[in-house]
Amino acid sequence: MSLKELKELNNHIFIEEIHSPVFRTYGKIITSYDFSSLLDYMERETTIPDKGNIYKASVSELEQLEIKEKFEKGFYGEMPIQIGYCNGQNSTLNGLEYHIGSEIDIAVTDMVLLLGRLQDVVNGHFNSEAVDIFFVPKGTALQLYETTLHFSPCKVSPEGFKCIVILQKGTNEPLENDRSMYGDKFLFARNKWLLAHPEWKPLMEKGAWPGIRGGNIEIKIS
Repeated sequence: MSLKELKELNNHIFIEEIHSPVFRTYGKIITSYDFSSLLDYMERETTIPDKGNIYKASVSELEQLEIKEKFEKGFYGEMPIQIGYCNGQNSTLNGLEYHIGSEIDIAVTDMVLLLGRLQDVVNGHFNSEAVDIFFVPKGTALQLYETTLHFSPCKVSPEGFKCIVILQKGTNEPLENDRSMYGDKFLFARNKWLLAHPEWKPLMEKGAWPGIRGGNIEIKIS
C-alpha cells in the first residue's frame, strides 16, 4: 500500500514520511551499512503469524552473519549486541517502551512506527495525542534514540509486517529479581521500561503500568 493510500484510509491521523524533519527528534536513517544479508535471511527464513506478533530478541543465524561484528564494533562502539526480529499483524499503539541505548529497526516490509518523546511523560503518564506517526518503506534502517518511545510496528498490508530489531545484548530478557523491588513503575524487563495503554489487556495482565492516556491509535488498511 502506498503512503498516499494509507493517508486516505487514515484521515483521522497524520502520517509522516520517514524523511520528514519531524523524525530528527526521534532518530536517524542509517545508510552507511549493508544490511542485505539480514534482509535476505528474514525474507527467506521467517514467516508472519496469522494473528498477533512474534518477537525473538536474539536469533543465532542472524548473529552469525558478518554484518553483526562490523555493526557491533563500528556503530555500537564495541558494545555487545543482539539481533532479532518482530513479525506480526499489529495495527494499534498498545504501549510505548524505551531502553538505555539506541534501538535499530530495519523494515523488511513496509510498515508504520508510532513514536513519542520520553520528555513528554509527565507524572507517570503520556498522552497518545503526542504520538508522531511515520511510514517506513521496505529496506529502511533506522536508529531510534534512547529517549524515543516506541513499540511494535504496525502493518500496512493484510499480510502483516517484518522488522529486524537490534539492541544491546540482554535487552528485553526477564529481570533476575521481582521488578517491584526496584521502585520503578515503568521497569518491565531487562533494559526495558514500558507504559501500557489500559485498553490493551495482554500488557495489563502482565502488570504493566497503565501510563498512556487518550485513544489507542489504530492504523487502518481497509
